[in-house]
Amino acid sequence: MAELLIRGDNPLNGDLVIGGRKNSAVAVVPAAILAAGNSTLENLPAIGDVKTYTEILARLGAKVEGPHEGTLHIDATRLRPEGAPMGMVKRIRASYYLLGALLGRFRYARVGLPGGCDIGQRPIDQHLKGFRALGAEVTIDHGEVVAQADALIGTHIYLDIASVGATINIMLAAVLAKGTTVLENCAKEPHIVDVASFLNAMGARVVGAGTDTIKIHGVEELGPATHAIIPDEIEAATYAIAAAATRGDVTLVNVVPKHLDSVSAKLREAGIIVEENGDWIRIIAPDRPNAIAVKTLPYPGFPTDAMPPMMTLLTLASGTSVISEGVYESRFKHVDELQRMGTNIRVEGRSAVIEGVECLHGAPVQATNLRAGASLVIAGLAAQGETCVGGVEHVERGYEHLERKLRSIGARIDRRASEASDANAEGGDARRVVNLGRD
Repeated sequence: MAELLIRGDNPLNGDLVIGGRKNSAVAVVPAAILAAGNSTLENLPAIGDVKTYTEILARLGAKVEGPHEGTLHIDATRLRPEGAPMGMVKRIRASYYLLGALLGRFRYARVGLPGGCDIGQRPIDQHLKGFRALGAEVTIDHGEVVAQADALIGTHIYLDIASVGATINIMLAAVLAKGTTVLENCAKEPHIVDVASFLNAMGARVVGAGTDTIKIHGVEELGPATHAIIPDEIEAATYAIAAAATRGDVTLVNVVPKHLDSVSAKLREAGIIVEENGDWIRIIAPDRPNAIAVKTLPYPGFPTDAMPPMMTLLTLASGTSVISEGVYESRFKHVDELQRMGTNIRVEGRSAVIEGVECLHGAPVQATNLRAGASLVIAGLAAQGETCVGGVEHVERGYEHLERKLRSIGARIDRRASEASDANAEGGDARRVVNLGRD
């Protein structure tokens, strides 16, 4: 385990290259196992979730090379449909994509229930509903989902909610089904389009990704393909907000500005200068931000994954801001940690009322999930004094080379072994040591 030591109150300045999209990568990697042969994935982010997925695929019999400099080769010729270690599966939420991919290729899958960040209920009932509609028998056996079918038959499926995971997972299962599957009330996020593009490059016939109705015309087999992951707009949003919070001037390169429209609009509303052109976006924040209201919604609304970083920015705003969480019911678990740094936040159900303060003060804080951790890093960058952010392993699930990238634009940030690691090494009580000075 590790922690980040941040000396804040220092504007971020310079150019920063954004990596491949996390939420695309964790779906495209399992999609590659739908075909025997060697697929090549490019622009993969160097994050914990990708590393975990490569380990899982190797345990399932795939030959995996990389990722090296963002490129991963997956030869799934000798893949088998079961044997994913429960411990590995529980490290990441997106492990459920193995179900759709294995069911599609082998008509059988046995995968442990997913893990990932604790941000509220994220049931997979819509995934299982889709598999059953395609003709699979699905059961839960000792914490594992078992799906099997003699044949998968295309059908009409209406999702009760526009679930990103269910939309992608059903696509993975349906591309090799007999006949046509019509999937309605689909999520529209850009990474759904990215996954569909990769599937089509493999020989699938997926039409309508990015709209609320997707048609999947089943084919008999898929072949390996090469695909480049789209840029990560949540990574871009995080660094854009970090630039604003530190009153810096940062240009983000390798982005799709259209994917950031909702974030850019709120930054401009807060008084931040946002310039964009082609594949870059520039953030200039000379002054204290204005207070605004933010409500998270499915794409193209303001992304829930960008809400915790935005909350940190608004703790420094002039006036009272309100954030309403419209996607997950337990997304405010980082508020207690922000309060240690001098913020004034009041949580009321699924809304947070934020009274802006003049400045934040460095403190020891603990990341409990991926985006909450990002918000604490931003707080440390903006705060006066020194901040120690524990639980870095959560942040590294979604941000590649975090400290290296931040240092490249002027952040004073270092990584070190956490006190918990030292306590474990000595046989001590890690939780007790970590909490010293924080309660």
